[in-house]
Amino acid sequence: MRALAIRCQHEDFSQHGLCEYYQAVQRRQPNDSADTLAFQYLLMAFHEKAALSELKGTNNPYPIVKTAIIAWYYSVYFSSKAMLAASSGADPQNHSGTAKMWGREFASQRWVKHPFDLGFTDLTPANIEASMKILRGENKFDQNTTPENSEMALGALYSYLKGTANYEKERLEEVVKKSREFKEGGYTNFRTNAAKALRDAKLTQGNVNFLIQAFRYRGKANYRDAIYLTYGNDYTERLAQFVCDLNDVSSAFVHMANAYVSRRVVADAWANFVADLGENAHVGLPFEPDSPGLDRPFFGAT
Repeated sequence: MRALAIRCQHEDFSQHGLCEYYQAVQRRQPNDSADTLAFQYLLMAFHEKAALSELKGTNNPYPIVKTAIIAWYYSVYFSSKAMLAASSGADPQNHSGTAKMWGREFASQRWVKHPFDLGFTDLTPANIEASMKILRGENKFDQNTTPENSEMALGALYSYLKGTANYEKERLEEVVKKSREFKEGGYTNFRTNAAKALRDAKLTQGNVNFLIQAFRYRGKANYRDAIYLTYGNDYTERLAQFVCDLNDVSSAFVHMANAYVSRRVVADAWANFVADLGENAHVGLPFEPDSPGLDRPFFGAT
């Protein structure tokens, strides 16, 4: 999370910068139901982001750190769903479906700013190694060292990306092992060419993107790994920084989604949404309620 926060700080997530980034986005034809869905998910993302804004100021992060991770994830998840709804009216009904569609419609089409753009398709072992070699270049840093600068942060992100790619690869391999074709072939592993071909047919359809990485991150907080967040040595200062980083990364992602949605939906519908929230919302908003033009910097604020 420290790596993500550092990289976000080196990108322009101001409203002006994001409006420029999304200036080529075309407004789609009027679709009231899609607009309503996009606004619904965007407001849900604002709720999660507002919670993080409150949590980041605590002097004792231990009781709230798990809650903060969950709020961070859902701010990203609901933002992604808002982008999908604004784009095409799509509303995938589970986390994996949302991640796949978001990766296909946004990450792979370069509609996502760095560092949220990192990912690739085809999870065969050879392609994972080849893709990571291209991405890494000369960067040798990994997750074993707390990043102190942008280059170290990028190396840590590459390390987590590769770990998630291998995690997804292993998950898909288990799916193949349970398939009828695998069982009827009498295979017990993927050592034979026939078994590898069966496996690789599945792995070539796999992909890894930021939303898939975020879901994996949330899983660690929700289950057994969460024990180690509040047990053992005293890491109060480090955890306090961690919660601040969760807030900053959430700010960047929510603001990115907010900017995309504002460019994609019908202009009058967006203006009405902003005005309505300005009058009725009781959570922090990533824009000035009286300024639909979206020209106020947001990253790092609230």
